[in-house]
Amino acid sequence: MYSCGPSAKEKEEKRIQDSIRVADSIGLIQQEQQRITDSITKAREAKKITDSIAHQDSIKKHLIKPKKAEIKKPGSKKKEAKKK
Repeated sequence: MYSCGPSAKEKEEKRIQDSIRVADSIGLIQQEQQRITDSITKAREAKKITDSIAHQDSIKKHLIKPKKAEIKKPGSKKKEAKKK
């Protein structure tokens, strides 16, 4: 008996192994993408914190003026009470 290539069973086993290998590769790529996304998110959060600290420091050193919402006017309640 002569054989002319792999049998149907061997072809099916190879197909299954190939699909497992492809799925594993895709899984590794997705893990790497998630790691990169997490790193970017973490870096953005750290940058936001350092910017906030630098902003507050600049306000304390009177290098910049605080936003109007940040300004607390002393005695503003007294003026309102006098108006009534």
